[in-house]
Amino acid sequence: MSPRSFQDEYGIIGESVEIKKIVEVVEQVAPTDITVLITGESGAGKEVIAKAIHGASNRSKKPLVTVNSGAIPEGIIESELFGHERGSFTGASEQRKGYFELADGGTIFLDEIGEMPLSAQVKFLRILENGEFLRVGSSVSRKVNVRVIAATNKDLESEVRHNRFRADLFFRLRSVNITIPPLRKRPEDIPIFFQRFVEEFSEKNNVPFAGISDEAMELLRSYHWPGNVRELRNVVESMLILEKGRYLDAADVRKYLKEYKPAPEDRHLPVHVGRSVEQAERELILRALLDIKGNLLDLRNLIIKQAELNAEQKERSDAVLVDSRKTPNLSLQEMEHRMIAEALQRFNGNRRVAARALNISERTLYRKIKEYGLE
Repeated sequence: MSPRSFQDEYGIIGESVEIKKIVEVVEQVAPTDITVLITGESGAGKEVIAKAIHGASNRSKKPLVTVNSGAIPEGIIESELFGHERGSFTGASEQRKGYFELADGGTIFLDEIGEMPLSAQVKFLRILENGEFLRVGSSVSRKVNVRVIAATNKDLESEVRHNRFRADLFFRLRSVNITIPPLRKRPEDIPIFFQRFVEEFSEKNNVPFAGISDEAMELLRSYHWPGNVRELRNVVESMLILEKGRYLDAADVRKYLKEYKPAPEDRHLPVHVGRSVEQAERELILRALLDIKGNLLDLRNLIIKQAELNAEQKERSDAVLVDSRKTPNLSLQEMEHRMIAEALQRFNGNRRVAARALNISERTLYRKIKEYGLE
């Protein structure tokens, strides 16, 4: 089956390089029983990938049981996952199968696995290792044949470091780790999602659609989409209903993009799907170093790397440094405030250019502008 037809069959939308790589991994792991961990921001499409893995597997004729681990209260999560015996606790009036038994022979998709309490993680690890579990209130070991797919929008490596997630469970889960990049990182997929959502909603609700301008589409492409694909779907549906299917221009679209701002320039390391343990460990170390040193490097670059600017920038930077020497009592914060204000004035308030001139990220510049009241 070609990558394109595979995507069509299992509802994986997108033509970006990242999505094509994910499709390749899904095709490789689907026929196996290997555990898969899907990571990505909320609304990025983790459940779509889980359904595709199950649908393309040898278990596709058996049930796919989806469980939101974060929505189950801690007091009853073990009963929900593993079942309970009659009379095992107050309110247990009858014997009940848990989700793992209901998924026997098929696949269980545990969404928001990062929210699972530590007490339940111990039993979950056991069922991952050998398929065995105990119902609440029972001493009889039971066994199921279940393929596990887990998903989270949390950084489980950080959760492990802070003792909120078991390290042994984390390493067992990430046999294969598929990371879905946020929508803002793959803007070329936005027009494809837009067209698909328009077609689905128009057909389902008999709502006409007259089209969208290039400028309006570019606005959608540059929006930061904090809610990812889920947010885009909601925006499309709102526009079709409230704009009554007419031709959409940039002004129309902007009304539905709350607190509009261009996509931010993230400083995170790229994450590869299907990465090895060694690669993951190296990325973990590097990411930790970046987290620790990020602000320090920004401050260092802000002060000592002015000489690396072009001739005009260097001349102005030298002038600032000379002026700062004339006022030896000037604090580091006052120097930083002055340099940022001067850069913003020099580039007529263009924050992107100012950030580049100061050799810091736009995110840091936005924070400093707010901190010093330069808005």
